[in-house]
Amino acid sequence: MKPNLIKIFKYIEDKIGKKLNSEQSFRLKLFHDPSSMTKEELDIKGDLDLGSSKIQSLPNDLTVGGNLNLSYTKIKSLPNGLTVGKSLNLSGSKIESLPNGLRVRGSLYLRYSIIESLPNDLTVGGYLDLENTPISKKYTKEEIRKMVPNVKGSIYI
Repeated sequence: MKPNLIKIFKYIEDKIGKKLNSEQSFRLKLFHDPSSMTKEELDIKGDLDLGSSKIQSLPNDLTVGGNLNLSYTKIKSLPNGLTVGKSLNLSGSKIESLPNGLRVRGSLYLRYSIIESLPNDLTVGGYLDLENTPISKKYTKEEIRKMVPNVKGSIYI
């Protein structure tokens, strides 16, 4: 039944000429047929807002040119090769770990999440918000800065 929804949107695109934007197409396939995603569909030019959705995982090699909102989701880990052009919001999520090599050009929001550690090669172009996390209760700002030296902005605990 789920692939039929994708066929309906394909029909609309072909017959009516109305195309889904990259976020709409990504969301449709992510929730209904993730195996059908093409490499082009893994390159979102703008923002991707999946906040408060039922999302539990994302595909590898996803690139989001704008902001990526995963706040208040059940996602526990992020895929390898994830690139975020602006900010990444994981506030209130079930995130347990971040992949090695994660680069966020804007700020990284982890407040009210359950994250307990950060990869030492994490790069954040803006600030890092760790308010009300196990990390913020265990470490000082200075200790976090030493653990994750590639945070350009302030660290909030």
